[in-house]
Amino acid sequence: MTADAARTGFLTWMEQERHAAANTVEAYGHALAGFLGFLTRHLGGEPDLAALAALRAADIRAWLAALANDKLVAASRAQHLSALRGFFRYLTRRHNVEIAAVRLVSTARTRPALPRALTIDQARDVTDHVGDVADDPAIQARDIAFFSLLYGSGLRIAEALGLDVRDAIALRTSLSLTVIGKGSKTRIVPVLPAVRAAIEDWLALHPDRQSDSPLFLGARGKRLDPAVAQKVLRTYRRLAGLPEHATPHALRHSFATHLLASGSDLRSIQDLLGHASLSTTQRYTAVDDTALLAVWRKTHPRG
Repeated sequence: MTADAARTGFLTWMEQERHAAANTVEAYGHALAGFLGFLTRHLGGEPDLAALAALRAADIRAWLAALANDKLVAASRAQHLSALRGFFRYLTRRHNVEIAAVRLVSTARTRPALPRALTIDQARDVTDHVGDVADDPAIQARDIAFFSLLYGSGLRIAEALGLDVRDAIALRTSLSLTVIGKGSKTRIVPVLPAVRAAIEDWLALHPDRQSDSPLFLGARGKRLDPAVAQKVLRTYRRLAGLPEHATPHALRHSFATHLLASGSDLRSIQDLLGHASLSTTQRYTAVDDTALLAVWRKTHPRG
């Protein structure tokens, strides 16, 4: 049996017995056709099942390298390799063809997608007008204070929601907050005057100003739920015509991106964000080449 005939049988099995989605069957078929086409060129002839059984890990890696040379991103290469693994498992079950080489090939590493930054005007739009979602003046003040803090200090949503009233009161005599980040690590973040003013406006309307009360409250008087905060911004972005990537976490990303574009150094941004590794900050604060070039020209002695 030719490998291509086996591919056809595999796709039929996926469709009729596994009831796989049509898009999945099409994607697997495309990936496997590309693989078999590569093998035909690589081995000098159309492969059969015996040729597949004789494959080495180096042959599969050569295919992945060819995909990379064709500018296929890591996530797509990982999907292609997943299709190949499924095909080889089918061959083992249905045709007793064991292809051990694929177990020696690791999946292409993919980086998690990072949120896109908002423009400065879009971020200001959120912090200035997100209160328009609610009719209650107290909720309006709460939402403006909350989202101003995310963008103004680069906090994670959980870090902001973990604050208590005592933290807001301390801002009256301090210019910074102590927040608890990932791994229960604490860090000190500066708070801009505009953000302190927004927090003070909310504190004046806060229904429970005992020092150990949550700073940001939900409708039932308990600590604000992250899902509620996300819904508020989702509602506002639709009202204001903002892009779909306008999320609470995108405000933190925008904080870092706008600082870097304005000339701040990565080490300082790393400390502000609470990243354990500088490499995380380098990926997280990706900005366009034009902005980086402008910073380089402004700060380099020979610029």
